[in-house]
Amino acid sequence: MLETNFWQDKVESQKVIKEKKFQEDLINSYNFSIKECKEISDLFNLAKEENNTSVIDETIKNLNELRSKTKKNEIKCFLSKETDSLDCYVEIHAGAGGTESQDWAEMLRRMYIKWSSNKDFKFQIISEHKGDEAGIKSSTIKIIGDYIFGLLKFESGIHRLVRISPFDSGARRHTSFASVWVYPVVDENIDIEILEKDLRIDTYRSSGAGGQHVNTTDSAVRITHMPTKIVVQCQNERSQHKNKETCMSMLKARLYEFEIRKRQQKNENLESSKSDIGWGHQIRSYVLHPYRMVKDNRTNYENSNPNKVLDGDLDEFLESNLYNLNA
Repeated sequence: MLETNFWQDKVESQKVIKEKKFQEDLINSYNFSIKECKEISDLFNLAKEENNTSVIDETIKNLNELRSKTKKNEIKCFLSKETDSLDCYVEIHAGAGGTESQDWAEMLRRMYIKWSSNKDFKFQIISEHKGDEAGIKSSTIKIIGDYIFGLLKFESGIHRLVRISPFDSGARRHTSFASVWVYPVVDENIDIEILEKDLRIDTYRSSGAGGQHVNTTDSAVRITHMPTKIVVQCQNERSQHKNKETCMSMLKARLYEFEIRKRQQKNENLESSKSDIGWGHQIRSYVLHPYRMVKDNRTNYENSNPNKVLDGDLDEFLESNLYNLNA
């Protein structure tokens, strides 16, 4: 940062500043925790000598709060991969099963949006296709914040729901599936070559709720990258040009992720992760009937309050996967 030409490259300088702030926050938090731990220990010993139960209870409460803060910093230390600090796209697709799965896909979309809101992260719905009767067939969300991809990357896979169907007049139990795929928003300084001849660009009319805001022009954009068959689409802007720009950004991110996975395959590390994100292999089960439980099938972490999880309380599941990877 002391170099004379440091500020000439804005993208690189911002990256360094962000990394510097991250490291400084970790160090400052560590030093604060050491100091806090000593103060709590001294106060506890003094209260114990004086048999002051109210102060003892207070120090135990403070110690639990400190443990929680320390755990959060420990989690941050795990987010050291090249792409962990980036924002991310979350794609959700309903599985086979019509309205049941489409409703489940919408529940998942709501869960990730609630998680983002609870943590004061920004989010934007890039594209969405409504279900025939209820729910959604697919949706793409962009989530913006510190180390978003690092936190959410293990959400990629099949999510399974078991419940009494609200759409079944016989009140029978149904199992629904939806796929989630998380990939990073690629940094501007990462060079991904995209040839115009490899693209098929389609425009179509954005779906809307109707009324005065209904889209009457073909502003929505779908881009297919022919060599890889990767498809991206955007309809959240009224301008076709802006939607195309967003699509190209998403395609760049998808191709970057594609190349990363190819590299992993060469290192013989992709075969297991392929099954994790493949159709028919659920990573997490959300059971609302006959009992109530959310279970991650990779770490065996369980939560007996599915309503809380579906309201965006995902941190313990995200953390269990980070601990599992770094165990």
